[in-house]
Amino acid sequence: MNLFLTGALFVIIWLAISGSYTLPNLLLGTVIAGLSLGLVRHQMIRSDSRRVHLIPLLGLIVLFIKELALSAWTVAKLVVQPRMELKPGIFAYPLAVQSDFEIALLANLITLTPGTLSVDVSGDRKVLYVHALDCSNVEATRRSIADGFERKIMEAFTR
Repeated sequence: MNLFLTGALFVIIWLAISGSYTLPNLLLGTVIAGLSLGLVRHQMIRSDSRRVHLIPLLGLIVLFIKELALSAWTVAKLVVQPRMELKPGIFAYPLAVQSDFEIALLANLITLTPGTLSVDVSGDRKVLYVHALDCSNVEATRRSIADGFERKIMEAFTR
């Protein structure tokens, strides 16, 4: 996606979030989009840039919304139980994604999902450390991340 289209998308999102469709707000959104893109333009214009596939990207968004709702419901159920049978802990997740963008996106999707939190990435960028509210079945959680968020990220963003 080129910088102009990305900037236009930022402005549309700005208008939708602010709920004000006035000319001054449009100009403010344009300035903010321009400044934001100015800060990250070197990340967006690269010879090894990745291609964005729209359908898999939409699938990633749908998956995130589904996981957000399911995990929020699970955490809410755990909180109202008189006796919480939890085994919180931190586990190592081996990364299949490689670029900084993909790792950051995966870490943020994990953190934004209730009950999990990305803690750190190893120096060689091959392991992501994740804190989970319930580590009773770490392998199932690893499989869920690999078959869900990570697979969708790799489908949506290819080189």
